[in-house]
Formats: sequence, structure tokens, C-alpha cells
Amino acid sequence: MSDSYEATYSSAAYDSTIGIQAETVHNSSVYLVHPDASPQEKYRVGVRLLEDGVPSRAREMITDAMAHGYHHAEVRFHWVLAMLSGRTHHDLSTEEVQRLHRAARLVGTYAEDEWTEALRVTFDLLAAIGSAGGTTRPVLKQLQALPLRLHDAILRHLDLILTGGLKDELWAETLERAAADRFGKDRAQRVWAYFEPSPIGARAAFPHLSTAAAAAAQAALPLRVTLFVVSAAALGALAWIAHPAHAAFELLVALGAGHTAVRCGGKWWGREARAEHSAGSDASQPHRQTPPADGFTKGVRNKFDHYFSVRTPHGFTPEAWLAHTDEVRGGLAAEIADLYRESRIGVDRVTWLIRHLAEEARNRHNNGTLFDRHPQDRTPTRTKVLTVVALTVLVAAPLSAFGTAVSGAAQPRPLWAFLALLGAGWSGHAAAQLWLKVRRERYRLAREAREYQEELAARQDAHRRWKALLDATRPSELEMETWLTCDKTSFVDEALRHHRLAWRDLITHTVLVAPARSYKRARVRGGPWRYSHYVIRLFLFSRDGVREVSSEFKLSDSTRKNEQRSNYRFDALSSVQVTENADVGYDLELVLTNGPARKIRVKDADAHQLEPNESAREISEISLSSAGFTHTFRLLEGIAADGKDWIERRNPDSQTPFQLAD
Repeated sequence: MSDSYEATYSSAAYDSTIGIQAETVHNSSVYLVHPDASPQEKYRVGVRLLEDGVPSRAREMITDAMAHGYHHAEVRFHWVLAMLSGRTHHDLSTEEVQRLHRAARLVGTYAEDEWTEALRVTFDLLAAIGSAGGTTRPVLKQLQALPLRLHDAILRHLDLILTGGLKDELWAETLERAAADRFGKDRAQRVWAYFEPSPIGARAAFPHLSTAAAAAAQAALPLRVTLFVVSAAALGALAWIAHPAHAAFELLVALGAGHTAVRCGGKWWGREARAEHSAGSDASQPHRQTPPADGFTKGVRNKFDHYFSVRTPHGFTPEAWLAHTDEVRGGLAAEIADLYRESRIGVDRVTWLIRHLAEEARNRHNNGTLFDRHPQDRTPTRTKVLTVVALTVLVAAPLSAFGTAVSGAAQPRPLWAFLALLGAGWSGHAAAQLWLKVRRERYRLAREAREYQEELAARQDAHRRWKALLDATRPSELEMETWLTCDKTSFVDEALRHHRLAWRDLITHTVLVAPARSYKRARVRGGPWRYSHYVIRLFLFSRDGVREVSSEFKLSDSTRKNEQRSNYRFDALSSVQVTENADVGYDLELVLTNGPARKIRVKDADAHQLEPNESAREISEISLSSAGFTHTFRLLEGIAADGKDWIERRNPDSQTPFQLAD
């Protein structure tokens, strides 16, 4: 299941106006783990979470797998990466540091393979933090010798914990890899599909059932037919008594004319909508009521207006086409609103069908069936002529039989013949009217049932094609995370060059990823929110103070706008506060001694967009951790509390090798 909602949140605070254009949760099971899952399955999901930028959940999964006996070098390597990903040594608890020390001592117990070597290199890099430049060359050489996927994984997940000169020596490789992957895998043409909601299944309006008038005609028909047969038989018998030869000829002519009238007249009046039906298909059919103009209905109408205006036939301007199709468009909008409004879905999930119907209307105009959908029901002139001739003969034959019956007859016979003629004429006309009404109704039902199946099949085919396109185009979580990571890397490098800083000049840094002012967002079940437009906010911490750089990114092509820069001393940051509101989201507020409070929207609310068995608290924690909020808040909070004293505690040069938090 995939739902789409529309909402808007706004705040007058600095840099915090947010507008959610659309949001969706993809029905993916990549992160779902059954409570009775094996340790191998938990480990597999943990690795997937780590690769997709959710290290907090990855730590839980891999630790659980290890606790249940799944333990070897590959598992330990990914566990170490999950422990360090998105964190510095100050983010690690004493217990976590002790566990890392124990893990380092276990490296020698594993069989020698690429995973053991990668694990050894990881710990050697940790030991090299704060070391002189010359002492890092052996470990860098070992890092270069690793398979590319392990080399890149180490650089990516140790990004925050590796600092100083060691980071300078690795930065060129990091930039090269980011430049190679940043626009890879057709990013610009695929990102849009991630934010498209799963299309809801195809539906079509059911045919109208038979009306009471048609049912009454069906019930009255046998009586009229019986009366006609009795009257016609009586007239024929009287004519036979008077003149058998003439009667036989008249009977044959009447049967032939009746057969022709039934066959041709049925094709003419039994199919074609007559005057009373042409105004609204069939006067006896109920018309589709226009649904109330709620938000969903208005959204459907707006979508129809949009797609009809961009899918115009040759020779029509958008305005002229909208005016030409006003009635058709209104009927289709009422149908779609009526079919889907009870499903409690967003309009985006039915947009594919609206687009298909707009294209279908254009095609129908091109083949001349926009307003006349049943050209096959038009009766040929030859059939009409045969019907008129047959009816003329059919009227003349009973009159001729009446003349035969009364010729040279006794006094009572003309009276009986006249009554028989009158009964046959009245009952025959009534029976014909009822039969045509029943035939038209049956034909309508058959035609509408056929059209329903054809229309439903066409819509189902359009649904399959659109869903197949989305499935083929939509990026994976790993691709989305890779592109975002490359954007962050490029942004950090530009900021370093702008401020003429090297990594050895920095104490640490942090990157906070937040939604932009207007965006679409989406996620898979159990995963973090991802946004079509981000604000990437970089904090560079050096001995001189804090340099903050922010810019809005468009994820599809990495274009940027609204870049802002600010600098402040450590003692200028007086307090850092987090405001959590279940209906709004998370706000990070920075209070400076020499300026107004800075409120930054970090994440919007999740409560109205949770899947079954999902926890709002868990999804919030995953999204905040993935956005870098936890690390950023801890850093800023420490600066606000300690001021300049924070520098001595955080100086990486003062760290004893591999003494991560003692």
C-alpha cells in the first residue's frame, strides 16, 4: 500500500517556512524483519540499512545477529562501520568504546580474507588519528590495496571520525569518487519516480441496471403478443373460410413482411437511440450525480483541467480545447471522483488515470468519436428503406385479409372480422413498442457491459504500463543515499575552498540535512524520509569559531540556490533548543548573543503517514539520525554549554591513538 497526502506547514521564524507538496510511503519490504527471522536475515537487513544511510538501525540489527551466534569477519566489519558511521569519537559511549577495543583484539582470530584485512585496516585508521603525517602512510597503502567496495565503504562511514592531516590525505580520493558517482545511473531522469506514489488500481463505472420501465415492458409483452396472435389467427381464419387461396397468399405476404420488419426494424429502432434517448443516452437511465465539491473532488477537477490543457489535438489552443470539452471533462471528473473518493487517497495516486483519460479524449476527437461513441449503431439507409417497405406491406396485408373475410359473407362475419382486425392492429402495435423497448434495453446492457470491460481493460493496461515505468525508473535507497552523499561531499569541498581551510585546520565538522521550503517527500516502510528539495547546512568548527554555510539543493539535478553564510565565535552561541511537536515536527533553535534566535525546521511530523506496525517514535529517530541531527545537536549543545573550553576537549591532536573516549 502506498498513500499520498497533501499538507502545508508554515512558520514565520527565520528559514523555517515549509510546504509539503506531496508525500508517500512505498510498499517495500527491504527493511522488514520477522520476529522469528534468522540471524543471517537480520544481518542482511542490517547491512542494507547501513548502505542506505540508516546506521542507527543497522547497529541494532547487526548486534542482534551477533548476539544470536552469527559472527565472523564480514559481520564484525559491518558492525564496526555501523558503530562509527555518522559519529565522532565523542559520540561513542564508554561501553561502545570498550566493545570496539574487544573487537580490535579479535581481528587476529579470524581466517585471513578480504573482510579480515578490511577490519584490520579500519582499526589501523582509528589508531592513526592524531598521528604525524609520516606514520599514516603504511595504513593508507593498506587502504588502497583493499577491494574498491570495501575501500569506499570505509571512507564513507568513517567520514566524521577521520579528521586532521589523515583526512587531508584521503580527501582527494573521496572527492574523486563523489564526482564519479554524483550524476551516475541516470540520476536526473530517475529521481522524480522516487516521489511518485504507487498508482491505485484501475476502476470503471459499472453499467446501469435495468430500470422499472424496462421491467414493466418485459412483464407486459407476453399479454400483448398473445392478444395479437389470437386476433391475427381469427382474422386469418375468417379470410380462409371466405377464400382459402387469397387467404393463403395474404398469410405468406404478411409473414414475409413481418419477418423483414422484425429483422430490419430491430436493427434500426432496437439499437439506435431515439429522440427521447439522445439527450442523455437513455431517458430511463439514472444520470451520474455530481459528487460534493470536497478537497478530493476539486483536486480531480484541477488535474483534469491541467492534463486536458497540455494534451490538445492539432489545431486547438489549450483554452479552445478546454471550452470544447467542458461537458466531457466534467463528466469524466465526476466519474473519477465518484469512483475513488471513498478510498481516502490523495489525488496524486489517481493522476495516472486522469492523464490516460485526457489522452483518450484527444484520440477520440482525432477519430471522430469524442461526442458519438457508438458510430457502429448508425443504421444503413438500405435497412431503413427495407423497414419502411416491410411495414407498409405489413399494414396492407391485414387490410387485404379483412377484405377477403367480408367479401360475400353473411351478416355476422364482417363484425367479427372488424374486431379481429382492430385487435390485431392495436395489440400488434403495442407488442412491437414493448418488444423494441425490451430489445433496446437488452442491447444497451450488452453494449455497456462490453464497453465496461473494454474501458476497464484499457485502464488496467494503462495502469500496468505506468506502474512498470515507475518500477523500472524508481531509484533504490542505496542510489538515493549515494547521490545525497555526493552532494554533501561536493558542498563541503566548496565550503573548505571558499574559506581556504584544510582538514588539518578544523577541529570537526557536521552536516545537517533538512527539508527545503517546498518539497515532496517519500520513504520506504521502515526507512527515513527523503526529500525532492533539501537544505544542506554545514558547520565547520575551527579554533577561530564556527563557520556555517547553507544552501538549498534540488535532488534531481543537484542545482543550488539561496546560499547563506555566517560566522560566530564559540561564546556567541548561548543556547541550543529542540522543539518537538507531534503535529508539526522537530525545530532546532540556535540562540546567539548578538542576533535573533535562529529556528531551523529539521523534520516534519510523521503521525499521519505511518504504515501498520510502524512506530512514530522509531521513524522519527531513523529520519533524524539519517539527517545528521543527533550529531549536530550534540556538537552545538556542547559549544553552548562550554564556550571556548569546548576546543580543548574536542581537539583531535590531543587524542591518544585509539583512545576514542577514555
